[in-house]
Amino acid sequence: MPRRQPTVSRRRLLVGASAIAALGVTAATSAGCGTQPPPPDLDDLTTALDRARADSELAARTAATTRGPIAATLNTVAAERSAHADALADEIVRLTGRPAPSTSVVASTTTTTSAVAAPAPTVDDVIGALRVSADSATTAATALSGYRAGLLASIAAACTSAYAVALVPVGGKR
Repeated sequence: MPRRQPTVSRRRLLVGASAIAALGVTAATSAGCGTQPPPPDLDDLTTALDRARADSELAARTAATTRGPIAATLNTVAAERSAHADALADEIVRLTGRPAPSTSVVASTTTTTSAVAAPAPTVDDVIGALRVSADSATTAATALSGYRAGLLASIAAACTSAYAVALVPVGGKR
């Protein structure tokens, strides 16, 4: 009795299995290389970072046009908000593994002769910005947990103390 040839030899079976395995590995690595969605906490941290940078710049600009002890207080507020921005940028880097986004606040250095100069920012402008930042950080802190919640809660407390205590004139109300 003659033997029938197998339709699939062992060699073909091994070559086929190797090809399928290689294809599976290639598909798995290419799927892993795609962009992943950003972490959910990133929006809150980025918003707080933008506010910290803007508040720091606003306080510094206001200090430059203000005299007396309030100017020193505004410089302190600017330094504190800059430190907040640094801490938030560090947390964004830790969360994403990428550098923190650059600021979206752009200062214009060009002027035209027909344009009316914008009035210099006032202490009230700084207080208003700090109030918004404190409210935003408080809302974000309640939605987060762990270190990020603590970071945003401490930022909210610092902003609140700056506008409610440090920037209120002696004997004045705000």
